[in-house]
Amino acid sequence: MTMQLTADQLKSYDRNGYIEVEDLVSQQTVEALSNRLREYTHGGRSLGAIRMQVEPRVQRQEMQVTHAGDGIRKVDNLVKEDDLFRQLGLSHNIVGIISQILGSDLKMFRNSLLMKAPEVGSQKGWHQDSPYWPIEPMNLCSCWFTLDDATAENGCLAVLPGWHKKGPLPHISVTDDYVIDPSQCDLSEGVLAPVRAGGGVFFHSLLPHYTAPNKSGKWRRAIALSYMSAKSRHTGSGEGPIYLHIQGKTYPDCVN
Repeated sequence: MTMQLTADQLKSYDRNGYIEVEDLVSQQTVEALSNRLREYTHGGRSLGAIRMQVEPRVQRQEMQVTHAGDGIRKVDNLVKEDDLFRQLGLSHNIVGIISQILGSDLKMFRNSLLMKAPEVGSQKGWHQDSPYWPIEPMNLCSCWFTLDDATAENGCLAVLPGWHKKGPLPHISVTDDYVIDPSQCDLSEGVLAPVRAGGGVFFHSLLPHYTAPNKSGKWRRAIALSYMSAKSRHTGSGEGPIYLHIQGKTYPDCVN
């Protein structure tokens, strides 16, 4: 049976801008995804044309790592390139919950593996997603799915509940990042959203969020699966890319 949010959970998402859901997939699936990812990062399986980002301090040679894979911070678009990760992006439990939030006509905007190696992974400062993204309306939903238990020590999500209702906030450039102007929000309202491996945090694209550096001896690997209504509009230059169709109808003059 496909997992569904309760009425109270949907109200909580609307009020707070996020909801934590455990056991989205089996532990066997988590293990298969973890093994496949390690083949890419540590086992020599080719990433091909997949875009990858290295930890800034590793890139600048300010920090040494035992294996090059320990320095990887981000891997984009594995859902398109890899069959196991595509199955995750299309999984009934995740898509079922997304459709409750956004409606039944869905496309995937993007997907990114976000990696924090033990005692290497750096913080990602407080930010909103939609100000980065050329999509209107600013009402996308991401499932931040974890391959490891995400804890306070290894860099679980932190969020500002309810701040998605305040609209886009001013962002400023800082070293290695682009973050919310701290004078424009009350970071003391931040709360942690820990989740076990195989679970996820569903959150609104205007919800301010942050992850701390990994100060533990354990990995923290997550994949952000970001979905949008098929009625969304591309606001960047040109017609925009062809997005992965998840389910339902497509619409003229909307995202491809």
